[in-house]
Amino acid sequence: MKKVNQKVILTMICLLAAIIQSNGQSTFTNPLLPSGADPWSIYKDGYYYYTNTMQDKLVIWKTGNLADLATAESKTIWTPSAGTMHSKELWAPELHFLQGKWYMYFAADDGKNDNHRMYVLENASKDPMKGEWIFKGKVSEASDKWAIDGDVFEHLGQLYMIWSGWEGDVNGQQNIYIAKMKNPWTIEGKRAKLSGSDYDWEKHGDLHDKYNPPHVNVNEGPQILKHGKKIFVIYSASGCWTDFYALGMLTAEASADLMNPENWKKTAQPVFKQSPENGVFAPGHNSFFKSPDGKEDWILYHANAESGQGCGQHRSPRAQKFGWKADGTPDFGKPVKAGEKINIPSGKN
Repeated sequence: MKKVNQKVILTMICLLAAIIQSNGQSTFTNPLLPSGADPWSIYKDGYYYYTNTMQDKLVIWKTGNLADLATAESKTIWTPSAGTMHSKELWAPELHFLQGKWYMYFAADDGKNDNHRMYVLENASKDPMKGEWIFKGKVSEASDKWAIDGDVFEHLGQLYMIWSGWEGDVNGQQNIYIAKMKNPWTIEGKRAKLSGSDYDWEKHGDLHDKYNPPHVNVNEGPQILKHGKKIFVIYSASGCWTDFYALGMLTAEASADLMNPENWKKTAQPVFKQSPENGVFAPGHNSFFKSPDGKEDWILYHANAESGQGCGQHRSPRAQKFGWKADGTPDFGKPVKAGEKINIPSGKN
């Protein structure tokens, strides 16, 4: 008889507790699901719409409370046609409501990692669980280099995309890039590099596998966060296959030219990292959401429950509230341990 992993049992108990507690209760516990990398959520018209990497399809969950995610309605909105450049390894989907329509951005390839690029779907329905999702095609700037983890945002009337990409055609360094968009499916102009791996904590990633050569330096999963007169890019650094996967931060004035790399300042230390004492390892690839009443800021991220679990199915989605420091920068604190009771977002319907 095989030995049962006690931490796996603990994770399942925590998940069951989360389901029970969130059903009409005022608290929940992490993780929100037993597995789910690259979690993303948006709140609109009284509902949270959630998605995460499923590899071979795009799925949306719909719920009035993210604490109820494990029992939420879900729907596969799109499965790629076989034999295309976007038929395999669908990563990091993001759902956005832009200019009156829904858009789902994702990275995909044909089974060869070198061919990863960004793609987008469009849906004119008010509810993204309904209507028809139309494949709009690849989203790429002129150089058409390797690209994943696209995040789209509007600022001062201009639409932008930020993403993780290669400088050339060889893996070894993933950078954060930004470009202006003409519309939600078209990049215009050249990309600008905002960040590479500048500090030692961004350079953990020595690994031999089918995706990564030795000494891979990673900046990926960029997410826009606005507060007051500042705008932030919160990104993930170091290899996701290491326990040192963590969040870094770039800061710019909201009035600055966002396409000018000199206007972005990088924080020298990670702003959110592993907490062995809380049993949380490799936290990263986050997104942000507001509470239903708009008064609270929340971070949604994936993490492992044990050291050395890498980039596989052990990664589970977790959520916690965060605050703001006196200088206007976010204060994410430490990753909350599994099973710890957390008050649900304020203003729940």
